[in-house]
Amino acid sequence: MLHEIAHALRLLRLEGTTTTLDLSAIPFGPGDERLLLECLGRGEVSAKLEALGDSHIWESDYPGVWVIEHRNSCGERIAFQVEITRLPSILETRLEDIEEGLLALQRALANLQTDESV
Repeated sequence: MLHEIAHALRLLRLEGTTTTLDLSAIPFGPGDERLLLECLGRGEVSAKLEALGDSHIWESDYPGVWVIEHRNSCGERIAFQVEITRLPSILETRLEDIEEGLLALQRALANLQTDESV
């Protein structure tokens, strides 16, 4: 698995190619998943999302190698993957959300101006 991750990291560096490895689909032997995570370690960047359950995202000790775990609202793991990328896709803001954010900010600014003129 580490060789596959190293190959994917080379592709990212040379071609900008993102790779996702579905760890849920791999039949790990006893202790193998733990060993892989220990080998990858934890880097300086991590994030937690709370939407339809918790998602934990952390960069490994190797920049560009991210571990992503999704759990449903009952706490059951529903996805577990390694994403080799500059930024995991789950952390990218969708354009629709940016549009909603812009509209909300414009409304807030308009309300501030109205409040200040009273």
